[in-house]
Amino acid sequence: MLNSMTTSFIARLKRNDEAAWFELWETFGPVLRAQLTKWGKGRIGAETVRDLSQETLAALSDSIERYDPARGARFSTWLLAIAKHVLGDEMDRRNAQKRGAGRKSGEFDESWMAGNSTPVDAAYEAAVFRAKVEASIRLVEKECDFTDFSIYRMRVLDGQPGKDVATALGMSEPTVSRRLAKVRDLLRVRLQVTVQTYSFTRDELDEPERNGVSLNPTKADDALFDESIAEIYHRQMELRRGEQAPASR
Repeated sequence: MLNSMTTSFIARLKRNDEAAWFELWETFGPVLRAQLTKWGKGRIGAETVRDLSQETLAALSDSIERYDPARGARFSTWLLAIAKHVLGDEMDRRNAQKRGAGRKSGEFDESWMAGNSTPVDAAYEAAVFRAKVEASIRLVEKECDFTDFSIYRMRVLDGQPGKDVATALGMSEPTVSRRLAKVRDLLRVRLQVTVQTYSFTRDELDEPERNGVSLNPTKADDALFDESIAEIYHRQMELRRGEQAPASR
């Protein structure tokens, strides 16, 4: 069975909850656009890629309740299979137009869930996990006291020494450390919720630990957690900048 976090989110999508849709788009839109661009090999433009990523997420909401957990498909694999179908349908439509014939959209085939018919590479899986982490950071930023998150941003995301952060904000280093720890603890909680929301399998639930992002830490895990979060954050910012670059030219 899907966990309660996932089923609650699905229910929001089914109600056409605009906040849920925006959350899904904001979290996984960049991952899908990068994958569709890779598959398109220059044959489709940025606007088409954007449209196809929206179609993928719409198809996800329409089909997600038919997911069979016994087949062991991951959330990331589900996304990839739908995106592949949506892109294939678009390319078939274009080819039909060139021949002067119409083409009816194909029915989404869910037989892939019985096996590994949709190849998934490690880079894509890593991108999906990074998207979950970025979504968690956004949630924490909204919930936190402004100064507390500023400390976290300066200390962890920007890599500034604790002494410099304390001087800049006019407080002691122990205060910086204490307020940093509060944000870190909240981020772990929000990341756990995000991972549960977008996970269909035990393997996905274990992703944080495999990526150095311990959700059940000892004190010794804090430095690795911060380092891993910073690396993931900067990779996501590179992805965002890459999407914005064409529009700026």
